[in-house]
Amino acid sequence: MVTLLLAACGAPEGGPPKATDAQITALAASISALRSDVDPQEAARAARIAYDYPLQLAKQYGITDTPLAHNRKVNRGDRPRGLCWHWAEDLQAKLNSENFKTLEIHRAIANGLNPILISHSTALISAKGDTMYEAIVLDPWRYGGKLFWSKTLEDKRYDWYPRLEILAERRKRRLAYEGAL
Repeated sequence: MVTLLLAACGAPEGGPPKATDAQITALAASISALRSDVDPQEAARAARIAYDYPLQLAKQYGITDTPLAHNRKVNRGDRPRGLCWHWAEDLQAKLNSENFKTLEIHRAIANGLNPILISHSTALISAKGDTMYEAIVLDPWRYGGKLFWSKTLEDKRYDWYPRLEILAERRKRRLAYEGAL
């Protein structure tokens, strides 16, 4: 029963599955299609990393169950990393280390100003100079290391906003609450 639950929630026993060549090719094609000047070799490299690196992170983070269950372990101190922003930060750093010439990596937050919903962070990839709204969401947290991707505005689960804008607004609200503004 537990194995079925974990698989249904995106955390199969033994870790997330390795991506197929077809999955990687589909992501590479979508990245290439972002704009005509995107280098197809860079798109292919980015797609491979976006699928393969989260598998390494899942092992490194000790992912054995659903994302929310793992979050509880991190928040209790039982695991050092594995919150959504850890996945986003680590994937962003890995992609940025490639020094792409035609691609750019962004960060975004969903539900970041809603006190009722849990905020969620992710990395995105766009053509160099484009905004995150013209990008592709790369979300390895959502399914426990198995990559979810879609165009930013086509993500049916989350409405994404620039990370720095959300953080600035949170700071402004905190300062106002503390009477510092």
